[in-house]
Amino acid sequence: MKVTVVGAGAVGASCAEYIAMKNFASEVVLVDIKEGFAEGKAMDLMQCASLNGFDTKISGTTGDYSKTAGSKVAVITSGIPRKPGMTREELIGINAGIVKDVTENLVKHSPDVIIIVVSNPMDTMAYLVHKTSGLPKERIIGMGGALDSARFKYRMAEALECPISDVDGMVVAAHSDTGMVPLISKATRNGIPVSEFLSEEKLAYVLEETKVGGATLTKLLGTSAWYAPGAAVSVLVQSIICDQKKMIPCSLMLDGEYGQSDICLGVPAIIGKNGVEKIVDITLTEEEKEKFETAAAAVREVNGDLKF
Repeated sequence: MKVTVVGAGAVGASCAEYIAMKNFASEVVLVDIKEGFAEGKAMDLMQCASLNGFDTKISGTTGDYSKTAGSKVAVITSGIPRKPGMTREELIGINAGIVKDVTENLVKHSPDVIIIVVSNPMDTMAYLVHKTSGLPKERIIGMGGALDSARFKYRMAEALECPISDVDGMVVAAHSDTGMVPLISKATRNGIPVSEFLSEEKLAYVLEETKVGGATLTKLLGTSAWYAPGAAVSVLVQSIICDQKKMIPCSLMLDGEYGQSDICLGVPAIIGKNGVEKIVDITLTEEEKEKFETAAAAVREVNGDLKF
């Protein structure tokens, strides 16, 4: 099974590394527009193979999408971060052009590919891929919910002072500071609601720290995070390649689910060899429903800036 990762920056290279180290793919192809960059990252990663005990072949190419032919899964990480003085419309315009071009090249060489979108604004970029690729909706997945849920579990374990393997929970709605909805009502420690262990004040802290998880790291690092995004992508890719049918929150095109249509939002789904095997309908509290609808309205506003 071949996996392509477009964008060999920190996030893309992290995706390639985690996928290779889990040893479930036969080949990972890194693609970048910077001359020699993907090739160099691939060589560096391949020199880890004997040290980390994996046999996955990692190769790199400067913009030659013919090398990606026959990919089962492709991950799009390419795009630019928002810079000081840049409007949202400018960011969306630039990244939409990049994502659209990348998608066209991927589909041209791998018509049966399943695409995982990482580029931001992620829900809107996933929507763009739906509108321009011609692929069936089950083969387009936005990564955000998997990452946001991991950050939620990290904050819960921190507040509970317990091993992270003890906690479970998920984040739905939008992949943004204001739009994500951590489901406190569903969060548990070994099957027991976390509300039985944590005060309202602590729960509010967990909620807010989860929502600003990405922004917190950007402030500390001076750039976007890459380890956890790469790990989140590797979980999705492995569930597809190995047909694990894991339930993972992802940004998916909705057609009436959760009261929304013609929009990509984070919802729990079964992820297997066909991509999205099934969107899982769960019961939200009235407060969670209201937040979900507010997030949807905000994403629709951003989608309105797309030109395709």
